[in-house]
Amino acid sequence: MGDYRNYQQLMIWGKEGRDFLIHAREGSSGVAVIAPHGGGIEPGTMELADAIAGDVNNFYCFEGIKRAKNDDLHITSELFDEPRGVDMVKRSKAVLALHGCEGYEESVYVGGLDTDLGEKIRISLIQAGFSAEPSPRPEIQGQSEWNICNRCRSGKGVQLELSRGLRKSMFKDLTREGRKSRTTIFHNFVSVLRDVLFDW
Repeated sequence: MGDYRNYQQLMIWGKEGRDFLIHAREGSSGVAVIAPHGGGIEPGTMELADAIAGDVNNFYCFEGIKRAKNDDLHITSELFDEPRGVDMVKRSKAVLALHGCEGYEESVYVGGLDTDLGEKIRISLIQAGFSAEPSPRPEIQGQSEWNICNRCRSGKGVQLELSRGLRKSMFKDLTREGRKSRTTIFHNFVSVLRDVLFDW
């Protein structure tokens, strides 16, 4: 868990360009795909969000780039208030937030208040051979209205928690350099999510 309760507090000790980068790209769909804990914070989530967003959906990422202890940059989803990310989410009709959780299993845990979109994603992932289920852990279910995924125009979004085991299977390894090499599992996952969002 991070040391900071909000972005203003983080900025006292952290510096953009040295400790973290902020990525924001506009698409035409009105849907945002975000990774609020990208880079070294929850490795693999930025690369996935970027690929799923493509040039159609909005893309946002807060990327930790410190040499070590990127966990310190973790602002919880309920407290996440980096202005560019919040602005994009507020303007979007739907939000898909990608997160990383611990665990050697290769699983996706589906949460958020948009149960219709969440269920469509879950079923589509299962049909593609992935393990996808509602999270049994309340702290990663994304049920709070203040969760960044639920602060879009509809007031409900989807949160996907990807286990470390699954994320490791998607790249050569989870180092910054290793994440440049993506596996078939990465591309299959991205394809499923892009198709679901395209039809949404």
